[in-house]
Amino acid sequence: MEFDIFLLFLDTILLQDDGGIFGFFEDTKDGLGSDDPLIKGIIPSLFAVSGFGIILNFFNAAVRRKMVDQVKLKRIMKETRTWQKERMAAMRSKDQAKTDQLNKKSSYMNKMSMEMMQMNMRPMMITFVPLILIFYLVLPVLFSYTVALSPIPLNVIPGDFFHLTCTAEQVADVDHVCEEENALYLWAWYFLSSIAFSGIIMKLTKTSMGI
Repeated sequence: MEFDIFLLFLDTILLQDDGGIFGFFEDTKDGLGSDDPLIKGIIPSLFAVSGFGIILNFFNAAVRRKMVDQVKLKRIMKETRTWQKERMAAMRSKDQAKTDQLNKKSSYMNKMSMEMMQMNMRPMMITFVPLILIFYLVLPVLFSYTVALSPIPLNVIPGDFFHLTCTAEQVADVDHVCEEENALYLWAWYFLSSIAFSGIIMKLTKTSMGI
């Protein structure tokens, strides 16, 4: 689940602004969204964007089921977690003999962890392309720049590098896309709704990433 959130972050960090990676550092009127969207209003936009997130999560799960050997993945998960727990227990109890014995398997366990990482990354190489196309060709036409309202500001990272919600200063700027304080950007609401449903969908489809 934690690794899945990391991948979603990487996906959306490239999609915050239509300027691509370099546009990520700018606040411009060219952000992801439309001045005259086909889907208007906070409530329809909120649920529609969440719907896109759910559909794409199911698409990701289907690709994972096709490309990833879930039996092998679960075996590696169980083996690596058992080794990690035994090693931590030995270190806490200061059982040096047991620790040395388990450390001899470090290279093998690292190899297994790397294999598990590669198994999880392969589906992303396929799902990332349609995600990019949907974000750049579909969502900007359907939705406005902001599609939901938060009761509190969600800009937990200091500075102007990464904003999820509009600030009072941005609202005061007539050239900015923000029209209401604490409004969630289109990409940000997709990111948060995808995180909210990804764990549930992975459990339903039995496609846990295991990291």
